[in-house]
Amino acid sequence: MPRAPGAGVVTVRLGRPARQQSMSRLDLEELAEIGTKLQKDEEEAAVLGAGRRPSVVPMAGQDPALSMNHPFYDVARHGILQVAGEDRFGRRIITFSCCRMPPSHELNHRHLLEYLKYTLDQHVESDYTVVYFHYGLNSQNKPSLRWLQSTYKEFDRKYKKNLKALYVVHPTNFIKVLWNVFRPLISHKFGKKVTYFNYLSELREHLKCDQLAIPPEVVRYDEKLQNLHRGRPPPPTKTPPPRPPLPTQQFGVSLQYLKDKNQGELIPPVMRSTVTYLREKGLRTEGLFRRSASVQTVREIQRLYNQGKPVNFDDYRDVHIPAVILKTFLRELPQPLLTFKAYEQILGITSVESSLRVTRCRQILQSLPEHNYAILSYLMGFLHEVSRESIFNKMTSSNLACVFGLNLIWPSQGASSLSALVPLNLFTELLIEYYGKVFSAQDTGGELGAGSAGAGEQGSPVATPPPCRQPLAAAGRAR
Repeated sequence: MPRAPGAGVVTVRLGRPARQQSMSRLDLEELAEIGTKLQKDEEEAAVLGAGRRPSVVPMAGQDPALSMNHPFYDVARHGILQVAGEDRFGRRIITFSCCRMPPSHELNHRHLLEYLKYTLDQHVESDYTVVYFHYGLNSQNKPSLRWLQSTYKEFDRKYKKNLKALYVVHPTNFIKVLWNVFRPLISHKFGKKVTYFNYLSELREHLKCDQLAIPPEVVRYDEKLQNLHRGRPPPPTKTPPPRPPLPTQQFGVSLQYLKDKNQGELIPPVMRSTVTYLREKGLRTEGLFRRSASVQTVREIQRLYNQGKPVNFDDYRDVHIPAVILKTFLRELPQPLLTFKAYEQILGITSVESSLRVTRCRQILQSLPEHNYAILSYLMGFLHEVSRESIFNKMTSSNLACVFGLNLIWPSQGASSLSALVPLNLFTELLIEYYGKVFSAQDTGGELGAGSAGAGEQGSPVATPPPCRQPLAAAGRAR
């Protein structure tokens, strides 16, 4: 594998030394070497035409939907941190882009740390992956070593336990030296989670990069780096036309295709079989939908479904596997279940008065195609059942919303921004928590049971939901 300057090995494995070293006792030669390596990195970046960041940083990564009332607006507006879809194991991806960091005197690094924890707190109960884009870190915007030490110490086991992978993209001499300095503080177990990627092409082997909000500066740097170290690549060959899906294809095809190939059945076979299995054997499983599964197992089950072969989840002896398959099915739909059209409407849910949010949910769902509505009702009815067993499975409607929000809706271009997670998750939580009110076919005044999605199961038409009566004030508790 070609290496960036000083990149070192691809996967880092560290041992735990017997004696812990304090940052206050760092050898002065190490500090000097860090400064020298960082200066060398900047010089190499200049050779590639990147140069140093300007003293005034353009808000290239700022999310237009970001409110100035955001508790960490001063940090969030730079777009340093993004939550960007899921990896091939179904784990949430969080990206950190150094090129978005302004000069140190313009950024409160303590506030940056609090913002990191604020963001991670929304995801650490489930498995997650962090992608660190190192390009753009320089002498103007790098945080102090003392800050790095305190940051590592503040990220206790709560944050490290479910971090399954830390991908460092475009590592440099500075990273290599810094890693050696922090060696006494980093556990062997954590060190095994760190992997270096010298090029974006290597990252693409592990992640679907079209989900990531990769800064254009990083993309340009990657292109120049490859040209410099590999020589100019040959012109790209024409992409062969996609193969037509199999008649029995279940993943990556439209809902209409599935309906046509399954005798008009509204509920896709993958969703029906996974929901049925989980309803029978998984409702009280702690952490249901939070765990990931082996990518080989997921691909094997997808292949069986796509070939029209039976899948027996008992053979895998892990109730979390059908849960992952259900999320994977939703995530691989060509268009999200809630449709691209509804995306902007859903983002506006937080601006709706709390007592009117359930009514607004119903109004938004009225615009869904009948097929999408039937499937959504079936799924939300099941998730409502799951939430009612939260005393056992720990999966409240809020926790389920954090898992399913980005699997139900995403923008037509790029990935959902970090600030979009709040309205997307709130909308999903309302659908689950107030399932009976949101999906009731008539205003009966009572909450429907979770089995009321049965109309969709039988393939009968789903009535357009009329405006519901005034919901409980707690329905849209302030976020």
